[in-house]
Amino acid sequence: MAEKEQVHGDSSSNDERPEPRTSRSQRRFKASNMSFIEMVEMVDILKRDDYDRKNGPYPNPNVRKAKIMTKVVKSLHRNFGVRRSKDQLR
Repeated sequence: MAEKEQVHGDSSSNDERPEPRTSRSQRRFKASNMSFIEMVEMVDILKRDDYDRKNGPYPNPNVRKAKIMTKVVKSLHRNFGVRRSKDQLR
């Protein structure tokens, strides 16, 4: 029990606040303006993969759209070094 008090006492004497731990899905990226080239790349992927479902009925449209947005995020990061979340791109 004395050890618990010591450990607790040590953490309260630390003036710096520990960084909050967030899971991978809760990471936030800074919002910045999208360049024209990035936008062209994104629209190209969305059209190529039929994001708006013009070419037919799909069994799980929400899962399909999520996969397409993941492709967009990866492509933008790979080609331009920009990290954006799927929600920011929507």
